[in-house]
Amino acid sequence: MKNIFYILLFFFVSVSAQNEKIFEQANTLYNTGSFAEALDRYKVILETDKHSAELYFNIANAHYKLNHIAPSIYYYEKALLLKPNDEDIKNNLAFANNMRIDAIDTLPEVGLKRFVKKAANSLTVDSWAKLSVFLVVLFVLFYLLYYFTFKTGKKRFYFISSFTLIVLAFIALAFTFYTYNLSKKYSPAIVFAKESQVKSEPNLRSDEAFVLHEGTKVQVLDTVKNWKKIQLSDGKTGWLKNEDIKLLNVF
Repeated sequence: MKNIFYILLFFFVSVSAQNEKIFEQANTLYNTGSFAEALDRYKVILETDKHSAELYFNIANAHYKLNHIAPSIYYYEKALLLKPNDEDIKNNLAFANNMRIDAIDTLPEVGLKRFVKKAANSLTVDSWAKLSVFLVVLFVLFYLLYYFTFKTGKKRFYFISSFTLIVLAFIALAFTFYTYNLSKKYSPAIVFAKESQVKSEPNLRSDEAFVLHEGTKVQVLDTVKNWKKIQLSDGKTGWLKNEDIKLLNVF
Protein backbone atom coordinates (compact mmCIF):
# COMPACT_ATOMS: atom_id res chain seq x y z
CA MET A 1 0.00 0.00 0.00
CA LYS A 2 2.83 2.36 0.91
CA ASN A 3 4.58 1.56 -2.40
CA ILE A 4 1.44 2.54 -4.33
CA PHE A 5 1.34 5.86 -2.45
CA TYR A 6 4.95 6.65 -3.36
CA ILE A 7 4.36 5.66 -6.99
CA LEU A 8 1.33 7.97 -7.21
CA LEU A 9 3.22 10.78 -5.47
CA PHE A 10 6.13 10.41 -7.88
CA PHE A 11 3.71 10.41 -10.83
CA PHE A 12 1.95 13.63 -9.76
CA VAL A 13 5.24 15.38 -9.00
CA SER A 14 6.61 14.33 -12.41
CA VAL A 15 3.48 15.55 -14.23
CA SER A 16 3.58 18.85 -12.35
CA ALA A 17 7.25 19.41 -13.17
CA GLN A 18 6.64 18.51 -16.82
CA ASN A 19 3.68 20.92 -17.00
CA GLU A 20 5.76 23.76 -15.59
CA LYS A 21 8.43 23.12 -18.23
CA ILE A 22 5.82 23.07 -21.02
CA PHE A 23 4.20 26.24 -19.61
CA GLU A 24 7.55 28.04 -19.76
CA GLN A 25 8.12 26.82 -23.32
CA ALA A 26 4.67 28.06 -24.34
CA ASN A 27 5.29 31.45 -22.72
CA THR A 28 8.58 31.76 -24.59
CA LEU A 29 6.85 30.97 -27.88
CA TYR A 30 4.13 33.52 -27.08
CA ASN A 31 6.68 36.24 -26.27
CA THR A 32 8.43 35.65 -29.61
CA GLY A 33 5.14 36.00 -31.51
CA SER A 34 4.65 32.28 -32.25
CA PHE A 35 1.07 32.31 -30.96
CA ALA A 36 -0.19 29.18 -32.76
CA GLU A 37 2.79 27.15 -31.51
CA ALA A 38 2.26 28.52 -28.00
CA LEU A 39 -1.36 27.37 -28.14
CA ASP A 40 -0.28 23.85 -29.04
CA ARG A 41 1.97 23.73 -25.96
CA TYR A 42 -0.74 25.14 -23.67
CA LYS A 43 -3.18 22.50 -24.95
CA VAL A 44 -0.74 19.77 -23.93
CA ILE A 45 -1.11 20.98 -20.33
CA LEU A 46 -4.92 21.04 -20.66
CA GLU A 47 -4.87 17.38 -21.70
CA THR A 48 -3.43 16.52 -18.26
CA ASP A 49 -6.58 18.03 -16.65
CA LYS A 50 -4.58 20.95 -15.32
CA HIS A 51 -6.91 23.89 -14.68
CA SER A 52 -5.75 27.31 -13.54
CA ALA A 53 -6.68 30.92 -14.17
CA GLU A 54 -3.13 31.60 -15.39
CA LEU A 55 -3.28 28.82 -17.98
CA TYR A 56 -6.70 29.89 -19.30
CA PHE A 57 -5.60 33.53 -19.35
CA ASN A 58 -2.54 32.75 -21.47
CA ILE A 59 -4.55 30.54 -23.82
CA ALA A 60 -7.07 33.37 -24.23
CA ASN A 61 -4.27 35.85 -24.94
CA ALA A 62 -2.87 33.60 -27.69
CA HIS A 63 -6.31 33.20 -29.28
CA TYR A 64 -6.85 36.95 -29.08
CA LYS A 65 -3.57 37.59 -30.91
CA LEU A 66 -4.74 35.18 -33.62
CA ASN A 67 -8.13 36.99 -33.85
CA HIS A 68 -10.04 33.92 -32.68
CA ILE A 69 -13.11 35.64 -31.28
CA ALA A 70 -15.05 32.83 -29.61
CA PRO A 71 -12.06 30.92 -28.14
CA SER A 72 -10.46 34.07 -26.70
CA ILE A 73 -13.70 35.12 -24.97
CA TYR A 74 -14.34 31.54 -23.85
CA TYR A 75 -10.95 31.15 -22.12
CA TYR A 76 -11.02 34.64 -20.59
CA GLU A 77 -14.42 33.77 -19.12
CA LYS A 78 -13.07 30.46 -17.76
CA ALA A 79 -10.13 32.29 -16.19
CA LEU A 80 -12.57 34.75 -14.64
CA LEU A 81 -14.58 31.89 -13.11
CA LEU A 82 -11.45 30.83 -11.22
CA LYS A 83 -10.34 34.39 -10.39
CA PRO A 84 -13.49 36.55 -10.40
CA ASN A 85 -11.76 39.70 -9.11
CA ASP A 86 -8.71 39.71 -11.39
CA GLU A 87 -8.52 43.08 -13.16
CA ASP A 88 -6.17 41.90 -15.93
CA ILE A 89 -8.61 39.19 -16.94
CA LYS A 90 -11.54 41.64 -16.86
CA ASN A 91 -9.68 44.20 -18.98
CA ASN A 92 -8.57 41.68 -21.61
CA LEU A 93 -12.06 40.17 -21.72
CA ALA A 94 -13.45 43.64 -22.44
CA PHE A 95 -11.06 43.99 -25.41
CA ALA A 96 -12.05 40.55 -26.71
CA ASN A 97 -15.74 41.37 -26.38
CA ASN A 98 -15.20 44.38 -28.62
CA MET A 99 -14.56 41.94 -31.49
CA ARG A 100 -18.08 40.49 -31.21
CA ILE A 101 -20.75 41.35 -33.77
CA ASP A 102 -23.72 41.06 -31.42
CA ALA A 103 -24.34 44.06 -29.16
CA ILE A 104 -26.75 42.92 -26.46
CA ASP A 105 -28.03 45.12 -23.66
CA THR A 106 -28.04 43.92 -20.07
CA LEU A 107 -31.18 44.16 -17.97
CA PRO A 108 -30.20 46.22 -14.92
CA GLU A 109 -30.71 44.80 -11.44
CA VAL A 110 -31.85 47.34 -8.88
CA GLY A 111 -32.48 47.62 -5.19
CA LEU A 112 -31.67 45.07 -2.51
CA LYS A 113 -31.33 42.17 -4.97
CA ARG A 114 -28.53 43.96 -6.82
CA PHE A 115 -26.70 44.74 -3.56
CA VAL A 116 -27.00 41.17 -2.22
CA LYS A 117 -25.90 39.60 -5.50
CA LYS A 118 -22.92 41.94 -5.81
CA ALA A 119 -21.88 41.22 -2.23
CA ALA A 120 -22.28 37.46 -2.73
CA ASN A 121 -20.21 37.48 -5.91
CA SER A 122 -17.36 39.31 -4.19
CA LEU A 123 -16.17 35.90 -2.90
CA THR A 124 -16.39 32.34 -4.17
CA VAL A 125 -18.47 29.64 -2.45
CA ASP A 126 -15.33 28.14 -0.91
CA SER A 127 -14.16 31.54 0.35
CA TRP A 128 -17.53 32.24 2.01
CA ALA A 129 -17.46 28.79 3.63
CA LYS A 130 -13.91 29.32 4.95
CA LEU A 131 -14.88 32.76 6.25
CA SER A 132 -17.86 31.21 8.07
CA VAL A 133 -15.64 28.64 9.78
CA PHE A 134 -13.06 31.29 10.69
CA LEU A 135 -15.71 33.52 12.28
CA VAL A 136 -17.14 30.60 14.26
CA VAL A 137 -13.66 29.79 15.60
CA LEU A 138 -13.22 33.43 16.63
CA PHE A 139 -16.65 33.38 18.27
CA VAL A 140 -15.72 30.32 20.35
CA LEU A 141 -12.44 31.97 21.37
CA PHE A 142 -14.06 35.24 22.43
CA TYR A 143 -16.89 33.42 24.20
CA LEU A 144 -14.36 31.43 26.25
CA LEU A 145 -12.57 34.67 27.11
CA TYR A 146 -15.92 36.13 28.16
CA TYR A 147 -16.75 33.05 30.25
CA PHE A 148 -13.41 32.95 32.11
CA THR A 149 -12.99 36.73 32.57
CA PHE A 150 -14.34 38.37 35.72
CA LYS A 151 -13.49 42.03 35.15
CA THR A 152 -16.67 43.88 34.14
CA GLY A 153 -15.13 46.01 31.35
CA LYS A 154 -13.37 43.11 29.62
CA LYS A 155 -16.36 40.82 30.11
CA ARG A 156 -18.62 43.33 28.35
CA PHE A 157 -16.10 43.70 25.50
CA TYR A 158 -15.77 39.94 24.99
CA PHE A 159 -19.54 39.46 25.11
CA ILE A 160 -20.20 42.16 22.48
CA SER A 161 -17.35 40.82 20.33
CA SER A 162 -18.55 37.22 20.53
CA PHE A 163 -22.15 38.27 19.74
CA THR A 164 -20.95 40.31 16.74
CA LEU A 165 -18.83 37.44 15.47
CA ILE A 166 -21.63 34.88 15.63
CA VAL A 167 -23.95 37.28 13.74
CA LEU A 168 -21.27 37.78 11.08
CA ALA A 169 -20.74 34.00 10.94
CA PHE A 170 -24.45 33.46 10.22
CA ILE A 171 -24.36 36.17 7.54
CA ALA A 172 -21.31 34.55 5.92
CA LEU A 173 -23.03 31.17 6.09
CA ALA A 174 -26.13 32.61 4.43
CA PHE A 175 -23.96 34.05 1.65
CA THR A 176 -22.30 30.63 1.30
CA PHE A 177 -25.64 28.94 0.57
CA TYR A 178 -26.85 31.85 -1.57
CA THR A 179 -23.67 31.81 -3.69
CA TYR A 180 -23.84 28.03 -3.96
CA ASN A 181 -27.44 28.19 -5.23
CA LEU A 182 -26.46 30.91 -7.71
CA SER A 183 -23.60 28.78 -9.01
CA LYS A 184 -25.91 25.77 -9.44
CA LYS A 185 -28.33 27.83 -11.53
CA TYR A 186 -25.51 29.61 -13.37
CA SER A 187 -24.82 27.74 -16.61
CA PRO A 188 -23.09 30.15 -19.01
CA ALA A 189 -21.90 29.27 -22.49
CA ILE A 190 -20.21 30.94 -25.44
CA VAL A 191 -21.49 30.75 -29.00
CA PHE A 192 -18.79 29.14 -31.18
CA ALA A 193 -20.68 28.99 -34.49
CA LYS A 194 -19.84 31.84 -36.87
CA GLU A 195 -23.57 32.44 -37.22
CA SER A 196 -26.31 30.53 -35.45
CA GLN A 197 -30.06 30.65 -35.95
CA VAL A 198 -31.89 30.71 -32.62
CA LYS A 199 -35.19 28.85 -32.94
CA SER A 200 -38.44 29.48 -31.09
CA GLU A 201 -38.75 25.73 -30.37
CA PRO A 202 -36.24 22.85 -30.17
CA ASN A 203 -36.60 21.70 -33.79
CA LEU A 204 -35.49 22.82 -37.24
CA ARG A 205 -39.06 23.38 -38.43
CA SER A 206 -39.79 26.12 -35.88
CA ASP A 207 -39.54 29.83 -36.61
CA GLU A 208 -36.29 31.72 -36.31
CA ALA A 209 -36.37 33.90 -33.18
CA PHE A 210 -33.12 35.77 -33.85
CA VAL A 211 -29.53 35.22 -35.01
CA LEU A 212 -26.38 35.08 -32.87
CA HIS A 213 -22.73 35.22 -33.84
CA GLU A 214 -19.55 33.81 -32.38
CA GLY A 215 -18.36 35.06 -29.01
CA THR A 216 -21.78 35.93 -27.60
CA LYS A 217 -22.34 34.80 -24.03
CA VAL A 218 -25.61 33.07 -23.18
CA GLN A 219 -27.19 31.33 -20.19
CA VAL A 220 -28.35 27.74 -20.66
CA LEU A 221 -31.78 27.21 -19.11
CA ASP A 222 -32.75 23.75 -20.34
CA THR A 223 -31.73 20.84 -22.57
CA VAL A 224 -33.96 18.84 -24.92
CA LYS A 225 -32.11 16.14 -26.88
CA ASN A 226 -29.52 17.99 -28.99
CA TRP A 227 -30.98 21.44 -28.28
CA LYS A 228 -30.23 23.97 -25.55
CA LYS A 229 -32.66 26.62 -24.39
CA ILE A 230 -30.67 29.82 -23.94
CA GLN A 231 -31.28 33.28 -22.52
CA LEU A 232 -29.49 36.50 -23.40
CA SER A 233 -28.56 39.24 -20.96
CA ASP A 234 -31.46 41.34 -22.33
CA GLY A 235 -33.97 38.61 -21.43
CA LYS A 236 -34.57 37.10 -24.89
CA THR A 237 -34.83 33.31 -25.01
CA GLY A 238 -34.64 30.68 -27.74
CA TRP A 239 -33.20 27.31 -28.72
CA LEU A 240 -29.76 26.55 -30.13
CA LYS A 241 -28.14 23.32 -31.30
CA ASN A 242 -25.74 21.80 -28.78
CA GLU A 243 -22.79 22.02 -31.16
CA ASP A 244 -23.23 25.79 -31.63
CA ILE A 245 -22.23 26.63 -28.05
CA LYS A 246 -19.62 25.59 -25.51
CA LEU A 247 -20.36 25.49 -21.78
CA LEU A 248 -18.06 27.51 -19.53
CA ASN A 249 -18.45 25.75 -16.19
CA VAL A 250 -17.32 22.34 -17.49
CA PHE A 251 -13.70 21.74 -16.47
